[in-house]
Parts: sequence; structure tokens; C-alpha cells
Amino acid sequence: MAIVLPSDYGYVLLAAASSCLVNTLHSSLTSKARKESGVGYPAAYAANDVAEKDPKAFKFNCAQRAHANFTENLTPFLGELLISGLRYPLFAASLGGVWVFSRVIYAIGYTSNGPKGRMAGSLLSALTDLVLKGTAMYTAFKFAF
Repeated sequence: MAIVLPSDYGYVLLAAASSCLVNTLHSSLTSKARKESGVGYPAAYAANDVAEKDPKAFKFNCAQRAHANFTENLTPFLGELLISGLRYPLFAASLGGVWVFSRVIYAIGYTSNGPKGRMAGSLLSALTDLVLKGTAMYTAFKFAF
């Protein structure tokens, strides 16, 4: 069976490509916080006892954790998006755009306000991700059977 891409699949690719910009945002936020905190390489995080006393070290840890969370979620998101888009390109692209936007909210919120600041972006991205997972599974099922 040949898979033919829908004519609107470019929107899916645009949503996927826009996630690269979110990674760039995370890199910038983390690099800035690292510089301000004085946490040098190769340390991935400031030690907990340091972060508890130093707000700049705490902010760096939050930025680093936000970036790590993004990379943990990026691969499943891309798979879900690209699979869902094979059958529902506009729906998938719309969800992809919302997910990308929610990850910007997550990055800025977590980096600026600590763990509580991530909640709005976290809830929106989790909901979007759940719908994309279901759509991807349904799409795969329709291709298989």
C-alpha cells in the first residue's frame, strides 16, 4: 500500500518545524540563566543546597528542567502529529500549533515563576497531547485494518 500525503499535509510539517523554534527558546532561556547563576559546565544543574539559597541557581534549575521536559515530550509529539496528519492534516496541524504554543507558555512560566509557573502550559500541552495520541492511534488503526 502506498501512502499518499494529503494536500494539506504542509500545515502538519509547519507545526512540526515550529517546534524547533521552541527548542531555540529553551536553549536561550537556559543559557541566560546558566550565565546569571554562575553554574559552569559540565554541571547539568545547580546542587539542591545551592539552589535553595540562591534564586539565580534556582532559576537556572527551573530553566534546565523545563528544557529537559520539552525534549522528553518532543519525540512522542512529533510522531503523533505526523501520523495524525496522514488522515486529518488540518486537525493535526491545529493541535500541533496549540501544543507548540502551550510549550512556549510552559517554558516562560517555569523559567520565570518556578514550578507553579508551568501549570497553564503543562495542562494545555497534556490535553493536546492526549488528543493527538488518540488521533494517531485511530489513524494507525485505519491504515492497518
